[in-house]
Order: sequence, then C-alpha cells, then structure tokens
Amino acid sequence: MPPPAPPVIHSAEFAFAAALKGQLPPTTLPEIAFGGRSNVGKSSLLNALLERKNLVRTSKAPGATRQINMFRIKTSAPEAELMVVDLPGYGYAARSKTERIGWGTLIEAYLERRESLEALVLLIDIRRGPEEDDRQLVEFWKGARPDKPILLVATKLDKLALSKRKPAMTTIQKACGVRVIGFSAITGDGREELWRALFLALRST
Repeated sequence: MPPPAPPVIHSAEFAFAAALKGQLPPTTLPEIAFGGRSNVGKSSLLNALLERKNLVRTSKAPGATRQINMFRIKTSAPEAELMVVDLPGYGYAARSKTERIGWGTLIEAYLERRESLEALVLLIDIRRGPEEDDRQLVEFWKGARPDKPILLVATKLDKLALSKRKPAMTTIQKACGVRVIGFSAITGDGREELWRALFLALRST
C-alpha cells in the first residue's frame, strides 16, 4: 500500500502562550513539541508544515521566541485535532545568562511534566549537525519520557547539494541515535514524510 497522503489542514490558529512554569492551561488534545537551537529555522518549518505564511512569527534575529507558544490544528486525518507547540530556541549567546537559564527551566519543566505531550521533534541545521545542546536535549528526553517518541528533523535541506544530504543526515542519526527526516521550508521537501512520522508517533502512544 502507498503511504498515506499528508493531511489537509482545515484550520491552524494560535491558542495560548506561557513564559513561566504553571501558566499553560490543561488541554485534552495531544501535543507535539518542536524544539531546537535559535537559528535552526523552526518558525519557517512550522509555517511550511501547516501551510500558513505567518502563523508562527519568523525573525531575522535568532532567539525571538521567548515563551512556549501553542497552536490548535484541525486536519483531515483520523487524529483530526492536535496542539503544535513551539518551544523557545536555545543556545543563543546574545541573550543574558539569566534569560537562558530561565528558558531552560521552562522547557525542561514542560517536557518532563506535561501530561498531554505525546512527542518531541528536535530540529537540527543539516549544515552544522548536532551540537552539545542538541545531544543533551535528546538524552534528557530519553531519560524523562522513555515511553514517548522523539523525531529529528534536519532543516535547511535546500542549502546542501543533493550528494551531501544523505551523508549529513547519516552523521546526525549516528550522533543522536534517532531517526532523521530531511526538510526544506523553501521547497517543501520532507513535508509529507514528517506528517506521516508525526501521526505514527501519535498512534504509538
């Protein structure tokens, strides 16, 4: 059988945000969180994935997202509704040390304790590969939520020549021990594969 087509996005809208622990209200919808370094292209990926131009704010300055932002998504898939969660980017040195520590605490508390969180998607720039912060987040997730899946997405696929993409993705997968999907917000490459992986993750939990 051919793999299922990506879902039709019926609606995608901002739901709520939190900058401090305990500010997020409970939800009955499954949540999938997207995280990564501040310059990894997360906002562009989410807009491309959800087929919306400006749903998730993009910025030329890395580290623009300073809170957890949640978006309610309605699709044509059997798992019709879910929450897509945009986590603050990490590793941006220009922010103050206090801010970086605060965001780290917020992210860890959400990832470790959020009952409706079903999967984590970690974005890594395919040109740079995983950095220490990325590997630490993978290990943190495996320790905190061993029963929940994690997916790696190699972003900015279009920035590499075709001949270099597979070796770069293999390097990322070996470094983190997690399956990797290549994605380009410019060309749309990887969108269908990522949606299939997301729904498989939801069904496995």
